[in-house]
This record gives sequence, structure tokens and C-alpha cells, in this order.
Amino acid sequence: MVVCYLLLILIGFTSAAEEFYSSIDQMKELLHTEKDLVTSLENYIQAEELKLEQIKSWAQKLANLSAFAIQDPEGFLGHPVNAFKLLKRLNKDWSELEILVLTNLSEAFISKLSIGRQNFPKEGEQTGAAEALLRLQDTYELDTNTLAKGELPGISQFRGSLTVDDCYDLGIMAYNKNDFYHTVLWLSQAFRQLEQGETPVTVGAVTILDYLSFSFYKQGDLQRASEFTKKLLEIDPVHDRAIKNQKYYEFHLEQQKTGQETTETPKTGRTKHNAVYERLCRGDSIELTPHRRSGLFCRYHDNHRHPNLVIGPVKEEDVWDQPHIVRYHDVASEEDMEMIREWAKPKLKRSKVNDYKNNQSRVSTVRVSQNAWMDDTYAVANRLSKRVGYVTGLEMTTAEQMQVVNYGVGGQYEPHVDFQGDDIPEPYPKLGTGNRIATWLFYISDVQAGGATVFPDVGAIVEPIKGSAVLWYNLYLNGKGDYRTRHAACPVLVGSKWVANKWMHERGQEFRRRCSLENS
Repeated sequence: MVVCYLLLILIGFTSAAEEFYSSIDQMKELLHTEKDLVTSLENYIQAEELKLEQIKSWAQKLANLSAFAIQDPEGFLGHPVNAFKLLKRLNKDWSELEILVLTNLSEAFISKLSIGRQNFPKEGEQTGAAEALLRLQDTYELDTNTLAKGELPGISQFRGSLTVDDCYDLGIMAYNKNDFYHTVLWLSQAFRQLEQGETPVTVGAVTILDYLSFSFYKQGDLQRASEFTKKLLEIDPVHDRAIKNQKYYEFHLEQQKTGQETTETPKTGRTKHNAVYERLCRGDSIELTPHRRSGLFCRYHDNHRHPNLVIGPVKEEDVWDQPHIVRYHDVASEEDMEMIREWAKPKLKRSKVNDYKNNQSRVSTVRVSQNAWMDDTYAVANRLSKRVGYVTGLEMTTAEQMQVVNYGVGGQYEPHVDFQGDDIPEPYPKLGTGNRIATWLFYISDVQAGGATVFPDVGAIVEPIKGSAVLWYNLYLNGKGDYRTRHAACPVLVGSKWVANKWMHERGQEFRRRCSLENS
């Protein structure tokens, strides 16, 4: 007779992401909020300590007096001063002590905390930040133990590490999304740190092993599910769910040994997602042939002796040949970049992606950043917009406003094209200026690690260099979209990434970039 055992399933919940984690600059405000709360908490602690010292001093004084008086109560009270002071203490001093003890010194702190909590990140923010850590782990192939220790490239200061509780929370976030691959990684790390002697605050070994063993089962690894359930039962021999689950695992393992049940292949790996994109983000570019590389040059560019570039030509570097991607060095000054960032900070909003089918924009996890739009009425935007026109020779009156973007924790923008496809009869109808013919991307901050711009279809990598900009054409000369320009912003591993871009449109370029019937 086939025996079936009930496998009890742990249940969790998920929550949608909110807005702080999608911009490093926005998160800076949380640090200031926390600093104010810490100061208020310290003031409260000092007040409580002072209050306690007063009570302790009073108690010690009374204890000494009482010990002395009780030796000869009649003799003690025979002194009129002692009799008066006893009555006074019991009538007045003890009442004042009662008031002191009952005084609630926490009200100021609680009030400040209550006000501050109105601007605290919601639970979805923690989920978003956790997903970002997992994204960084996958994209840059980071070892779990290395990430838990905070050993990231470019970090010499401010290194942070993850506790048992932190690792557990990451694992449970993955568990709630049925991502058992990451659940196993992070709960294993939590249990490893626990075995190494770290003392957790909120979670114990039994809870970690309960989730971990079941997650191994969900990956199809019955052997390890059984092993970790045994560890759980060594700690808590009467754990009801573990007892039942262990019977289930042992039964099916025995069935597999006798050939009565097909052995399941453990699902130990994660689902591959944008593999080429992630490989490029790790710096593994496609090597150009010597012949193609010989056609890439660095030069001073004056755009055929444009009046504004004759005295000060720009430094132009060929990054890629097909499609042609060009970098211009030192085209934005430190002052310009600082002005743009400071202007944008209070105006940043969560970035959205376009759904061209209904011409609507929506928030999506494929784009983790915040942005703001800066028009040419601002002197710095006007100045830089003109500079783009001088360098490219394109008409800028039909270009879009400058978009300023700050990337958040693990901030990224997965592979996409900047133009609307050939099946769209009228691209960007609200603008009425045709399709996006070219993209100009300023890098306006340094990035310590990660954050490159990559082109998965051709294998090109453009590292973010502060003060430089890259240019590419999104359309062929015949107006068709060049899908080789599909590109992505790699997740920011360490640092805060700021960029600003201009999209030039077709209208006004008729005599500046002449059309052709060829796809070239």
C-alpha cells in the first residue's frame, strides 16, 4: 500500500515596492531622518538615566537612615527633629518620589518618532532593496558569503555586513516570491553564520531550518531537505511539521532507491535572465577583430570647423563601429554637472517605462531609478543643449527636454531601444517631431563599481566616465529602427550613478542628416 504523508507548507506574503530605494539621493534623506531620531533617543535615555540616578540616590539615603533608625526606634523618634522629618517624608517626600517615578519622559521621543514614521519607507521598500541585492548577486556573480561580509570592489570605507537576521530576511523575501534558489542561498548563509557563533536578535535555528529544508524540497533536492530536517529535529525533537515532513522525505527517498519513483533532478540553478546583458555588465565584452579595431580612432573633433569648436574642439573617441558609438570626453564641466544634480534632487520621481501599445507609462522593475525633466529655460540645460548641437550638427529645437536620472540600490535599466518600432505609424504623437533619431548620454557622476552602458546585440560596453558623453544613432538613414542599438544600464554595484540625456528627433534633420534608401 502506498503511504502518503502531508507536507506542511509555510506561508508568507509579498508587498509592492515603493519609492525610496529607486534613487540613492532620495535615500540620503532617510539617513538625516534616522540621525534626528537617534539624537532624540539619546536625549530620552539621558533623561531616564538622570531620573533613575535621582531615585537611586534618594533610595540609598533612606536605606541608610532606616537602617540606623530601626536599631532603636524609640530612641530615634525621641529626637523631635527625627520625628518631624519622618512625618514630612511620609507626607510629602514619598509623594514627590511617586510623581518622579510616574513621570513619562518618553513623550517627546515618541512624539518625534510618530511624526518621523509618516515619512518612513514602507515594507515594499525593503522588498525592493532586497531584490536589488539579489540582482547584484546574480549580475556580478557574487558569492553569498562575500556579499554578506560586504566585500565589494572599490569599498575601503563604510563597509557594511549582513547579520543572521539580515540574511534570514533576504531569504524570506525570496521565499515569498517562490524564488527557492535565492531562498536556499541566503537561509544557508544565515544558518552558517549561526553555527559560527553569531547571536541573532529575532530568529532562531529552528525557524531557519524549517524554511531551509522545505526550500530544498521545492528545488527537488529531497536528500538535503531530509538532512536539514534532521538538524532541526536534533534541536527540537517534537517539532510537529518537521516530524511529518521527515517521514515524507524518507518515504520518497526510499522509493527513489528502489526505482519505484523517478529521481527528480535538483533544481539548483536560477532561471537564466538576460544572460548576455549580465555577462557584459561583468566586463566580458565581445572582442573586435583586428581589422574592425583598426578602424577605431581618437581625434579632436571640430564638426567641419564649426565656429564654436574651432578654438576648442572636443575630444572624440570611437567606442564601437557597428553601430557607430562615439564618446566625447570633458563635454560637461564640474560646475555644470553639480548644477544639474542639485536642480534635480528635489524633483526626482520614480522612472517609468513606456507601453507603446496604449501609449502609457508605468512603473516596472526593469527600470530602477528616479528621473526629472529639465527644459532649456534653465541656463545650464540650454548651454549643454547648444553644445550637443555644435558637436553633432543636429537640430536641437525638436529635441526632447533633458532627462536627469539617478539610479538607486542596484539601479538598472534592462535592455531596451530608445526609438518606437517600425510598426508604430506615428511615433511620439504628442511631440509631433517624429522618431528619436539619436541618443546623447551625459555621465554626470563617478560610479565606483558597475553601472556600465552595454549593447547586448553587438557586445559593446561603455563605462561611465564623469564629464563625458556618448552618442549613437537609433535610426538607419532610411528612417528604420536600428535594433543593434538595444542597450541597458547595468546595475550599480557600488556608488551613486547620475546621467543626463538628450533625445534628438527626426524633424529638422532633413538637411543635417540626409536620408537614404539603404539600411546604413
